[in-house]
Amino acid sequence: MSEAMVSPPQPSPVEGQKESWNLAAIVASLRGIRDRSHLSWRHPHSLVQMPSRKALGQALEGLSASLYPHRLGQPEPDLFGLPTPLSATDYFVGHTLDASLRSLRDQIRIELAACEPPRSREQQTRDLEHRATSIVADFADQLPSILAILDTDLQAAFTGDPAAGSIDEVLVCYPGVKAITYHRFAHALYGLGSPVIARIIAEISHSSTGVDIHPGAEIGESFFIDHGSGVVIGGTAVIGKRVRLYQAVTLGAKHFPVDDHGHLVKGEPRHPIVEDDVVIYAGATILGRVTIGKGSTIGGNVWLTRSIPAGTTITQARARNETFNEGAGI
Repeated sequence: MSEAMVSPPQPSPVEGQKESWNLAAIVASLRGIRDRSHLSWRHPHSLVQMPSRKALGQALEGLSASLYPHRLGQPEPDLFGLPTPLSATDYFVGHTLDASLRSLRDQIRIELAACEPPRSREQQTRDLEHRATSIVADFADQLPSILAILDTDLQAAFTGDPAAGSIDEVLVCYPGVKAITYHRFAHALYGLGSPVIARIIAEISHSSTGVDIHPGAEIGESFFIDHGSGVVIGGTAVIGKRVRLYQAVTLGAKHFPVDDHGHLVKGEPRHPIVEDDVVIYAGATILGRVTIGKGSTIGGNVWLTRSIPAGTTITQARARNETFNEGAGI
């Protein structure tokens, strides 16, 4: 018998020990539940592939490096300590960006395929390739404007934090900056018709930074999240220019309306509108479709469920005892 045919040695059972689980029955039971599950109703006879979080993470790193090649990209400077030649930088940006966009296109194609019933394989492949390429091309066209607005976010972080030594430090160290960078990518893709990819990007950012921003949220320029951890921004929130948030701020929904059949009504505006030049301090919770007027300041640990006019300062004057039910306050 050849060496390739030799079976690896099997572990010897412990004397007197018996299996304490009925594996065959459990596997069969799990299969039955999968077959009946509403999660597989679109493709009851086939496996549905979903976009890869790992591949998207790598694409995000490449996109970030393409926007800021000298800080997030090229690992080594010029041999003589001089700035990297422009041609070398452009080559790096072009090469990295092309690889990242191709990877993003592959993941978008997977998302599109998962959201429609099976068709002729040849026709489906051709159509999905065209649609995914179109989305990525439109996304790529937005990268210059994304970089321009990210520059305002970086400046806001540097200006707004006396502990910041330089804009470079802000870029490479601050979790709030990474969170808003990934949100700018996710928001663009969300608007272009790739909501699952956008949500995955949001969760990659959430896991890394502790900042949870739904990709549907609209956020203006010069946005700064200081410290970051615990910040939650809902999907229909609208944030103006030059807004600053501190850790553990929530811009959430006060309640979830249901239809006549008891199903949640989706897509209705239910999160706050925060106008320009607002500062919201740590632990503040603002719920519902309320408006925080321009130039207002919300103090730490404030619980707010009403609109306030421009230039208002709200502080925690007293503790509140308020009862919520049926999902209210989340």
